[in-house]
Amino acid sequence: MANVTITVPEELQREMKKRKRTNWSLVARKAFEEAICQEEMAKAAEGIDRLRTSSKTPGWNGTKEIRKWRDASKSS
Repeated sequence: MANVTITVPEELQREMKKRKRTNWSLVARKAFEEAICQEEMAKAAEGIDRLRTSSKTPGWNGTKEIRKWRDASKSS
């Protein structure tokens, strides 16, 4: 694993030193992983939104289309 140095305020460092049983490397690693996951999800959501807006067909309505196919299958 690689080493990363982070800077925290002195007050936070004092509080961290009081909690000797906490694995601060693990806490930081999980926070970094969560931030990366959040960023990836945001990028994926933006991509989905772009696809939605670029694939819209004027005048097309999903509800009407489903109703049309259901009615057609009932009359068969």
